[in-house]
Amino acid sequence: MSSSSVGVARRSRARSDAARRAAARRRAAARRRLRLTLLGVALLAAAIGTVLSLPIVRKAVNELTLPLSYTSVIREQAAAKHLDPALIAGVIYAETKFDPRNSAAGAVGLMQVMPQTALFLARRSGATSFTTSDLNTPAVNIAYGSYYLRYLLTEYHGNVSVALAAYNGGESNVDRWLAEARADGHAFAVSDIPFPETRAYVTRVLSAEQDYRSKYPSQLYG
Repeated sequence: MSSSSVGVARRSRARSDAARRAAARRRAAARRRLRLTLLGVALLAAAIGTVLSLPIVRKAVNELTLPLSYTSVIREQAAAKHLDPALIAGVIYAETKFDPRNSAAGAVGLMQVMPQTALFLARRSGATSFTTSDLNTPAVNIAYGSYYLRYLLTEYHGNVSVALAAYNGGESNVDRWLAEARADGHAFAVSDIPFPETRAYVTRVLSAEQDYRSKYPSQLYG
């Protein structure tokens, strides 16, 4: 082999060795970056966990995901109407998420009470000074919404699911559904509710009731 050929071969091997060393350095650098990234993620997760464990932060997160206000009014009305405070909170959550407003259908306030329903309840309770504009006051709205819940629970023999279906879908509809279930020879269940909105509403309230009971025991039962 000529000296020039030997020189070319050596230079080729040198380039190959250099390329391998460069590739090894790149792989090592990539592994270091990955380790640093994983360490950063772990430290961030630990920091987030520490922050979320703080009582004030837990309270803020709960209020964002499961808001709760007017607890003294809810407890007072629950005691007066023999209701579970978490049920009242669950209805408010399903209706307005504690953001009082009026609906396009005319329902008013936190618990979306229809004015005609409130007038019926006012006459039934003997109230003489009630006006439908009073429903815009949160305490009054919760009082009438709770009264209606108690009325429906009494009408439907304590069946919470049926009472909630009536709260959302109307008593006449529920009475018809119950009659149809009896005619078919089976007990009425949530799955029998033909209105998708009402069926979803009942499920949402029952789920929220459980969440409020577990997340806000001191506020609702203290």
